[in-house]
Amino acid sequence: MATTVNRPVMNAGAATTRRPVDYVWAIARISIGWIFLWAFLDKTFGWGFATPADRAWISGGSPTTGFLKGTGENALGGFFGSLAGQAWVDWLFMSGLLGIGLALTLGVGTRIAAITGSLMLVLMWAAELPLANNPFMDEHIVYAIVLVGLALANAGATLGLGSLPIVRDNPYLK
Repeated sequence: MATTVNRPVMNAGAATTRRPVDYVWAIARISIGWIFLWAFLDKTFGWGFATPADRAWISGGSPTTGFLKGTGENALGGFFGSLAGQAWVDWLFMSGLLGIGLALTLGVGTRIAAITGSLMLVLMWAAELPLANNPFMDEHIVYAIVLVGLALANAGATLGLGSLPIVRDNPYLK
């Protein structure tokens, strides 16, 4: 026998009741958004956490060279290594980090950020194959799975701008 859960039906103008799980998803959204946003900031300005100042993007460094050049011995290293340092790859990568980071942090465009962020993470995962510590699973795949969960949970509506009428009324902004 199937069990159904009765939940109140919400229309665009109705008040929303937040559950504890909504806050957990929102905190996960903001946290992963910050990971993307921080990667953008550190690679741009070279604040010395992962990127030294002399290799910062604004100092003429390439944000993709270090990671992609290091994939040379991996299964797909030839392909990914050939992309390292190309201006269009740097711009696409950095635009992705900034856009995904802002969308997730602000809670607007969460679905688009989940799709593009998952794609970026899966490509980074593929560049590292074979993995050193696990046959197939690493943090890139875990983050991609969480991004899908964020989109499905409408995580931008809690602690984010996803509850604004313009976002609620335009599904592509959710």
